[in-house]
Amino acid sequence: MGYFEIGVFHPRSSDNIGTLWRTAYQLGAAGIFTIGRPYRQQTSDTQHAAYEIPLRSYPTFEDFLTNRPSGAQLIGVEMGGQPLAAFAHPERAIYLLGSESMGLPESILQHCQAVIELESIRYPSYNLAVAGSIVMYHRMFASGKM
Repeated sequence: MGYFEIGVFHPRSSDNIGTLWRTAYQLGAAGIFTIGRPYRQQTSDTQHAAYEIPLRSYPTFEDFLTNRPSGAQLIGVEMGGQPLAAFAHPERAIYLLGSESMGLPESILQHCQAVIELESIRYPSYNLAVAGSIVMYHRMFASGKM
């Protein structure tokens, strides 16, 4: 299954970060992170993921790039990318979601080795925690761990 982390650029809602953290722990992530806005703990983390996998906060995208795990591909999660169903997850990956209201800016997408989107029957916009959870579940399923 390899190594992976998941993070959010300028998150708007701390509830989404707590839910994403819990799911990241359950699905085998090495950690989660925020860029541009620190996280405040809240109640959706009933599994106490904070004691199991780290959450890091980077003040800027440049700070994230300087400190990101080496050898891991940066995968953007954004509408208009390659369909998730056809995506082959790299062994080492860092998944990056955009804010709930603005997504990932083009300047950040240019740094990504791949950009994936979640397919839908209707409008392809998901709640941030749901989108991240679907990506992590797909990674685990595609690895044969399920």
